Amino acid sequence: MHVVETAVLVPIKAFRDAKGRLAGAYRPAERAGLARAMAARVLAAATPFATFVACDDDEVASWSTARGADVLWTPGLGLNGAIEHGAELIAGKGFDHVVVSHGDLPFAETFAHVIEPDVITLVPDHRFDGTNVQARPTRPFAARYGAGSFRAHLADALAAGAGVRVVVDAALAADIDTVEDLERSGLDRRAARLLDDVPPVPIANDGDR
Repeated sequence: MHVVETAVLVPIKAFRDAKGRLAGAYRPAERAGLARAMAARVLAAATPFATFVACDDDEVASWSTARGADVLWTPGLGLNGAIEHGAELIAGKGFDHVVVSHGDLPFAETFAHVIEPDVITLVPDHRFDGTNVQARPTRPFAARYGAGSFRAHLADALAAGAGVRVVVDAALAADIDTVEDLERSGLDRRAARLLDDVPPVPIANDGDR
């Protein structure tokens, strides 16, 4: 099998602004802690691949660098713009495959199984609405994150005539946006402390290649 040079791209918004839909039940510090802890889990799951964080916040940038990720500064681009720009930069560094993962996957362990050469792999959320993870060649592919992104990404992938694979993975399908998501996942407000026990993992990064 052809071995592809793969990088992982994780867009992360400012921790202090994250998880706004939990505001009715969780204090700002708890929401920020949960967002930081889930992002730590995702970066740990990205090992051993070169890992890049797309962000526009100084705290996130410093935190990501401390955990071994390269930072791609993407101010004012929004989520879709940041992902498209980040993937373009990654392609320019010589990588031919990119895994794009949301940063709020508390049970992520690995992305190795979603990587297949010349194939667009989509991992939907548990509602089959959002696209929690996609793995694809680094050639241009529109980011359509937001409501209904899984169906939009799937339609675009099929229309492109590429190899397409949908992976239903319970660990990667679980994301946290609402109180109901927390209850469904079995996590509670102590989750940030528990998840943040994940130690920093040195990432074999080739960001300067």
